[in-house]
This record gives sequence, C-alpha cells and structure tokens, in this order.
Amino acid sequence: MGRRGRIAYRGSVPAAAATTTTTVWAPPSRRRVRAVRDRLHEVYGIPRMAPHGDPLAELVLTVLSQSTNDRNRDVAYLRLRARLPTWEAVRDAPPAAVEEAIRPGGISKVKSRRIQQILEAVSARSAASSGGARSASSSGGARSAASSGGGEPGRLSLEWLADAPVARARDFLTSLPGVGRKTAACVLLFAYGRREVPVDTHVSRVGMRLRLLRDGAPFEELHDQMLALTPPGEELELHVNLLRHGRRVCHARRPACGECALARMCPSREDRKEQLR
Repeated sequence: MGRRGRIAYRGSVPAAAATTTTTVWAPPSRRRVRAVRDRLHEVYGIPRMAPHGDPLAELVLTVLSQSTNDRNRDVAYLRLRARLPTWEAVRDAPPAAVEEAIRPGGISKVKSRRIQQILEAVSARSAASSGGARSASSSGGARSAASSGGGEPGRLSLEWLADAPVARARDFLTSLPGVGRKTAACVLLFAYGRREVPVDTHVSRVGMRLRLLRDGAPFEELHDQMLALTPPGEELELHVNLLRHGRRVCHARRPACGECALARMCPSREDRKEQLR
C-alpha cells in the first residue's frame, strides 16, 4: 500500500484549548457547520483518499507515528514491510528484529513491543472467535459469529471490520493493547471509509477555538461531538481540512489570525482582541 502523501495523526487530545473562555458552549447549528466546511473547502479543496482496505497497516502506522515526523514514520514502515513482508512474520519475529527494522521512527523498543502485542491480540481473538464460529455453524449461526471477528485460527485479518456495525468494530479495536478512540477512528475511516472522525491535537484545537467542540471536553466526548456535527459522507473532508488548518494557520501557541480564512467566524479571535484591550 502506498503511503506517500498520507497525513499523520499524532499526539493525544489536549484537555483544553490554548484559549480560555467563559462563554457557555452549545452544539453548533447545521448552518454554522456548513459555513465552516464550505470556507475550508474554498481554501484547501476536497481531499481525495480512497479507503485502502488494510486495517492492520493503519494500526501499525499509528504506532509508528508517535513522537516522530511523517518522513521517519514512513521510512520505519517501509523498512518493516521490506524485512518482514507479512503481518504474521512481524508478529512471530524476534523482538530485536522488529525493533531494528523500525529504528528510524524513534523509541523503537517501545513501538516494536506494542506492534507485536497488537498483532498477537488480533490473532488470539481471531482464533477464539473461530471456535465460536464453528460451534455456531452447527446451529446455523456462523454468519453472526464471523461478524464478531471470526477467522482462521492464528490468521491475522480484520476484514470483518468492513461490514460489522461501527460500534462493535470500534469496541473491538479499542480493546486492543494501546489502541484508543482516535486510532480506532483512523482505522475505520481510512481503511474502510466507515462513519468515524479521528480527533487529534489539530482537529481538537481548531474545533474548540471555533466553538464546534466544547472547550475542555474529555477525549471520548470530543469524538462523540465531532461525529455528531459531521454530515454523513463528509467525515474525511471535514477531518482532513480541520487538520490542515491547524497545521498551517491555527497553531497552538501563535495562531496566525491575520491570515486565517475563518477569522470572521472565530469567537476565539474576538476573545483575544478583548484580552489585548
């Protein structure tokens, strides 16, 4: 799977945005969401990224993306795939071999252990579900069991995520070692185009400053809010364009408000003006 041009999703969601406000937050209207979406569209266009169909790759990439830049992440990923071409090979390799392969991505000892833990957990649960699927098959319930994560014992596959209910798929992913809501959302959206919206540091910062998201909301609530306000079918567009805006203009410490295409609809900009008076 080609990774050139992929956007990184790193970092944890902050407890609060950089700007402090006493304004009571209320969920944004559909009209306001459309206005933000349309303005971002004018500036950044509509992102075109077809689902790549490899949820295991997305899981590994999110681990490799931690505490590094896009280039080092991609170098580490490509070295891993070149040296250990299958996910079964990565799972079963000596830890030192995985660690050496991903060394360019930084903190390779921690990341190699986490990657193998995830792959081992997927294998174990696939094997367990396969046993349930075989039992259900005798009573005509194989399809239901398989949809919960069934597969060949020991085989590494998450293909069932493509058709499973989103909530069930999300719960499975977040039960894996070190996998949180953002990572699960990345897997479901980028691998299969499912209705999920990852909320990273950039999306949360821009969303809070625009009052699309509640300032100081906990991690889980931010994802629920983002999903609720995003029109169906526009998950990728709104996520990517908010992320781009956070990277290029709405910086954490010194937002470039004078260059911001959203300045006229940003309450945080007005708050900063009041603070300077």
